[in-house]
Amino acid sequence: MSSSSTVEGKDGEFTEVVVVRHGETSWNASRIIQGHLDAELNEIGRQQAVAVAHRLSKEAKPAAIYSSDLKRAAETARTIAKFCNLPNVVFDPALRERHIGDVQGLTLQDAVKEKPEAYKAFMSHKRNQQIPGGGESLDQLSERCVSCLYKIVEKHRGERVILVSHGGTIRELYRHASPVPLRGKIHNTSVTVVLVSGDTGRCIVKMCGDVSHLEATGVLENAFGGDKSSA
Repeated sequence: MSSSSTVEGKDGEFTEVVVVRHGETSWNASRIIQGHLDAELNEIGRQQAVAVAHRLSKEAKPAAIYSSDLKRAAETARTIAKFCNLPNVVFDPALRERHIGDVQGLTLQDAVKEKPEAYKAFMSHKRNQQIPGGGESLDQLSERCVSCLYKIVEKHRGERVILVSHGGTIRELYRHASPVPLRGKIHNTSVTVVLVSGDTGRCIVKMCGDVSHLEATGVLENAFGGDKSSA
């Protein structure tokens, strides 16, 4: 049991949730909107996955690791599980990136020209705005991933767990957990740590978007994803 269980009071035991964004894909580097499309890690992404896995293996051992079932997250999670001596990864589609409808597979520049209505919907600040082509609204994404978070917390009260997910999804989890607006990007394999009470649902953000483990591989500043227009 991790030290997170000692942060108690009226909130009861807290679960320490370590949220990791997947490693880089060639589509990230090319600024292509991925959404539910299933791009694999590139070589830099695999190096990033090893770096974050090595970091987490030196910290308190997690009770379990959960991941989006999309390949870029799944490979990142399997690498972490191997380094942390976890027997398996639990895959859950609820941890997937936002479905971005007709703009998936396009760059923003191409989306403006080829799918203008979907592009407009994607860039909208309205949280109930769905995207043509089966895309989710931000409210739908939030309901999906926050519900998943609390189901995991209920199974692991007072324990430490790892979640491997995507930029847009992690931003929604952060938005739920913190009253402070998120500034900057959620970089590939960045680490965000949230304490979640299984009794009251209260969240405490301990760390957000940390990439100190990436000194050797670097962070691709202009890669797409992890910001407000994440994919």
